[in-house]
Formats: sequence, C-alpha cells, structure tokens
Amino acid sequence: MPRHWKSPSAATIPDLMSKSGRPDQPRNAPGAAERFNEERATYTVRGSQPDLEGGVAAIREVQATLKPRPGVYRMLDARGDVLYVGKARALKNRVANYTQVDRLPLRLQRMVSQTRSMVIVTTNSEAEALLLEAQLIKRFRPPYNVLLRDDKSFPFILLRADHAFPRIMKHRGARKAKGDYYGPFASAGSVNTTINALQKLFLLRSCTDSFFSRRDRPCLLYQIKRCSAPCVDRIDAAGYGELVAEAKLFLGGRSSAVQAKLNSQMEEAAEALDFERAAMLRDRLRAATFIQGSQAVNAEGVGSADVFAIAKLSGQFGVQAFFIRGGQNWGHRAFFPSHTDGLDEAEVLTAFLAQFYEEVPPPRLVLVDRELPEGALLAEALAGPAGGKVEISVPQRGDRRRLMEQASRNATEALERRQAESGAKAKIWREMAEFFELGDMPQRVEVYDNSHVQGAHALGAMVVAGPEGFVKGQYRKWNIKTAQTNDDFGMMREVFQRRFARAADQDPDRDGGTWPDLVLIDGGKGQMSAARDTLEEMGIEDVPLIAIAKGPHHGREGREVFHFPDGRERMLPENSPLLFHLQRLRDEVHRFAIGAHRDKRSRAISASPLDEIPGIGPARKRALLLHFGTAGGVRAASLEDLQRAPGVSAAVAQAVYDFYHPGG
Repeated sequence: MPRHWKSPSAATIPDLMSKSGRPDQPRNAPGAAERFNEERATYTVRGSQPDLEGGVAAIREVQATLKPRPGVYRMLDARGDVLYVGKARALKNRVANYTQVDRLPLRLQRMVSQTRSMVIVTTNSEAEALLLEAQLIKRFRPPYNVLLRDDKSFPFILLRADHAFPRIMKHRGARKAKGDYYGPFASAGSVNTTINALQKLFLLRSCTDSFFSRRDRPCLLYQIKRCSAPCVDRIDAAGYGELVAEAKLFLGGRSSAVQAKLNSQMEEAAEALDFERAAMLRDRLRAATFIQGSQAVNAEGVGSADVFAIAKLSGQFGVQAFFIRGGQNWGHRAFFPSHTDGLDEAEVLTAFLAQFYEEVPPPRLVLVDRELPEGALLAEALAGPAGGKVEISVPQRGDRRRLMEQASRNATEALERRQAESGAKAKIWREMAEFFELGDMPQRVEVYDNSHVQGAHALGAMVVAGPEGFVKGQYRKWNIKTAQTNDDFGMMREVFQRRFARAADQDPDRDGGTWPDLVLIDGGKGQMSAARDTLEEMGIEDVPLIAIAKGPHHGREGREVFHFPDGRERMLPENSPLLFHLQRLRDEVHRFAIGAHRDKRSRAISASPLDEIPGIGPARKRALLLHFGTAGGVRAASLEDLQRAPGVSAAVAQAVYDFYHPGG
C-alpha cells in the first residue's frame, strides 16, 4: 500500500487543515491553531474497501512512520471526511492502540472500519495538542467526537477606547476593536438588560461615532437620564473620563466602592440642598442595586469564575454553566453535548471544556463538580489564552460548594426538561411521517419559498430543519437568473434545478446527509407541479414533495391545505400540534426569504452605475462623484474632463469613457 509524505513547513496550520477533510469548509478559521508555530508533518494512507481489516492496515501504515512526539491525528474515511480528531502525548503509542481491535469498544471499532487515511500534525507539547484538537473538532464536527452542539458566539460588553468619549456597546465575534471587554454573558437579553442599567448608572453613550459627530442637541437618551450628552458638551472630557473609570471599577468587580462613592456624593448634595443632583445620584444608586439584585444565582464570595456541572439521564448528558465576574452572575446556560455514547461524565465534561474555551476567553478559576481525568493538562492549555495560571478545582465547602450544588441541580432539571421536550418533538415528527406517508421519521426537511416585488430582485430561499430544530448553517438562497418576471412557477423550477443538480453532483450516492427526506414548498398546485416536473426531468423521483397552501379561506391560519404530488389534498385539525409545527416551518422560510430579499433590494438601491466599470474601486468612484456630482455627470463628461478629475489617471479616464462610449 503506498504511503505519501508531505512536509508543509512553509504552510500555516489552517492551510494544512484545508487540504483534507470536508471540501466545503472555509480555508481560514482563526483560533487556537494560528497561535502555534511548530514542526508539522502530514501522512496520508489510502485504503480500499470499507472494512475493519482495511482500516487497521491503513492505521498501521501510518503508525510505522510516527515518533513518540505530542500531536493531533485525524481519522478520515474513503471520501476524505473527518471521522475523528484525537490528541496524544506520544503519537506513535496512541495511534498503535487503534490496531488492537479487541481492546476497543464497539463504537471505536466502527470508526476503525471506516478509516482509510490519517492526517498527523505534531506539536511542541500535549497542551498545544489539546488546543488544536478542540479547534479541529469545532471546525470539522466529526461523528465520533463529543460535540458542543450550541456553538453560538457569546455576547460581551465592550467599553471602547478608540474615542475621546468611549462608547459602551454589545459585542459578538472577534475582538478586534480597541477597548475593554467584559463577559461572557449567557445571552443577548442579559447583555441588553445590563447595558440599560449601566447607562442609568454611569450615563455613558451608546450611539455610533457617526451619530455622535452629527448631533447639535441632546438626544432622547439624555432626556430620560441614560446619557450625559458628551456630543453637545453637556459634560467635559474629564467628567466623562471619571464616569468611564467608575464603570471599569464596577464591571471589574469593585461595585461596592462605586456604590459607596455614589452614596457619599448623594448625601453631600442633599446637605447642600442640591436636591436635583441628589435625586440623579439616587437614581444611579438604584441602578447599581438593580444590577446586583437581579442576579438569579447567589455568587457572593466567588469572585470571577466559570462554574460547570454535568448530569446524565437515560444516556444523555447536560452541562449547566454559570458565568461569575466580580461576584456578579452574568447569566447561565445549559448545553447538551452529542456523540457521547460509551463515555462517562468526566470524559464528556473534559471534552466539552476544551471546545468551550476554544473561542471564549477562560477566567483564572474554573469550578467543576468532579475530578477530570486531564484536569491538569487542560489547566496548562488554558493558561495561554487566559494570560496566566488557570485553576480547575472541585469546591468542597462554603459559598463555592453551595454554588456548585445549585449548578448541579440546574443541570439535572435542564436535562429533564430537554428530554420531555424531545419526546414531544419526536412524537410530532413521527406524526409528520405518518401524515405525509413517509417510510421513516425524516431527519432532514427542506422548506422552499420565493420572494420578489413584481419580479424585481427575485430570489429563492431554503431552510433546513431536523428533529433537533432548525439547522441554520444549512440555509441557502439563490438569486433568480433565468426565470421571467412575475413567473413564480419558473422561479421554483430554477431553484430546484440548481439545488438538486448540485446535490447530484456532490453527493450522488446520497450518503453525505445533504439529501432531504422531505421537501415542503410554500405554495399550491402550481408550485407543486413545477417542482415535481423539474425533479422528474432530472431523473429524481424518490424525494417526497408536499406543497403548503393557505386553503379555501386565503390568509386564515389553521386552514392550510397540503398538496401531494399525485393531486390529493389533505388538511389537519385547527388545533393539531403537527399543524402548528408545519406552520412554523413555513413561517421560518418566509422570514428568511423576505429578509434576504430586503437585503438585496437595499443593496440595489445604494448601488451606483460606476460599480459596473471594470477597474474602478471605491476610492476612484468617490473621486469621480465628488468632482462631477452624480453618476450622470460622469456619463456625460468628455475624455478631457475625466482626465482633469483629481485622483483619476489617464488610463482610468480612458476606461470610464470607453465604458460609456463603446462605439467611439
């Protein structure tokens, strides 16, 4: 069996990762891997038939080339899809374990039987390997790794430092802006509530810089005492800087000092008979009390820490997280990891924490409800992102122990609620399969709709749902290119042609999970006929189609008619849970289509005819518009006038003139 060795020492790890795995993954994914600069090597061994013997042979071929160095390995199937990502202190020894099939659990035996190649990345330490492993798991989402399902980014409060009067705002994503970040918060709602209270407490501005620069009188926030109006000099830079300093103290955990200062100032104002100022300080003091009193979890005596507790029920796991900063609870959230068969609570929690902190900056203290098998290694790996030593501990007594008990109780209750909800959802999906005469409960449902205004800016949209809910990463939209104006049926034909032609090309065997088990169309008989005929012309006859129409009383909810491909029509009772679920699916695609259409229309409104001229970028377009006033003025200008425009070279002037005067 041939072995191929590559030495990608000149490449970055993100580039290396893009060479293997799912072809539709982005090439650059910032994260832990970009912090490494170690020696790297990639081994790729190709097997043949997907069986246990072939998998073991492929692994042995790689294992023979390895050294006892730390690193990360990826198991790939015959198509190049990532099956599993693992890390090791000694790669040679760890990979060799997979060749001892009799000692492997059944789950890993299945993985080995599918393995046909491996990718190896060596690192300088096992801690670096742990960070890289977490990033690769989140990127490729392998079926044999524990996965953190809820991978939404967490919101932070940002106090910007790139303006004379810093702005307070909510922030998600990469932390590129200069300033102080406070978080994470469990939800956008908890951030918004906290920011509203902080505005009352510190009177900091929340407006954009452009809005700030255009003001000539205070806005409404000043009138309702949520801003000090630095935009119109109602407060000077020194006074505003004092408010910013107080906000930093408060958000940094020194709230008692801020409250004591406000209380002292209020008493001084009252003694001086300045009752208006005293009332303003009283309101600010109440806002501080509100922030502290609105915490659902008592975090007194904890300082700054993340608290995690895990529960197991009927083979499923739930993790409850509390985010404590400066003795204040900044929210809590429940997580439900997947792909956990055959693992115990400590193993699942360790894998969960590694993935969780791949994007979220860790605090110096992480409290967990049990000893972790690799707790010391995880703490070492998190020290770099945290900027210092990280302690992972199991509280035994006092306030921390009481907080952990509360987290454990919440983890169990959240898991019980989820299982109850999942049971109800599974029942609805089984009813859907029965109502639409499907063989099995669908795992992937695609819902389609078109959106346009009298044919203008038309596009088609698709949303995807499964038993666990909407899969927003699979949503798609198509700009309508060939269908005639106002031809809804033609638009539906074009969307189906493009969608299923690509599916047939990329996944002809239908084993990649990208083919739908059910297709729902927002429309009636016409849309059903257009979709059915299109698929038949493409030779696709086994995709279940259903069209959802508004029914005899158009627009009346609860009287939807479901059109089958053979012409039959069925309805559900008005109070049917299945009907409500199908309405929700239809409403979601309608929302997505309308939103995409509005974005497209807004871009078209703001577009300029100069955008169509090759070689004309934003700077030159701005120079032309400033000189001639309008795009029409540019069109009417002579070549000599174009050449006299500031910032426009002779070649650019000729290109613009030729674009508008192709004949001469």
